[in-house]
Amino acid sequence: MTRTPRKILAALAVAVALAGLAPALAGPAGAASLSSVTEVGKGKVKVEGKLGKDHVKVNEKVDLKGTLQVLDAARTDQTVETVIVQQLQAGAWVNIADTTCRPNGGFSLRLSFSVSATVSLRLYHPETTLYAAAYSTGSLTLRVG
Repeated sequence: MTRTPRKILAALAVAVALAGLAPALAGPAGAASLSSVTEVGKGKVKVEGKLGKDHVKVNEKVDLKGTLQVLDAARTDQTVETVIVQQLQAGAWVNIADTTCRPNGGFSLRLSFSVSATVSLRLYHPETTLYAAAYSTGSLTLRVG
């Protein structure tokens, strides 16, 4: 029987150990590439809206009607998307109301304000697994008083 040198056995043991670790080391890299592929497939949407009036009295209700349009060939599964109404307060957009809408569908909200002021509003669609973030291109101005 031939004796195998210790160096060859040690090298063989190291190779087997590294081969066992290879799938574990490759796992995180594979996971990162899957999430980046998902990001690429997101579609674009456009949120538009119009106020029923541009001037209301304090606590009077005003209608806000709008649409959520899909701009590309993203999947339009029968999901329901959130649309948020935001008000500009001290230089920051603050959520004041929200509703849901199907892609390529419409929505309607009734809003009222308890303070006499000029109010700047915008519509915002948060990022989802299907669509990238989008919001209205300009603000809606409402005079309350």
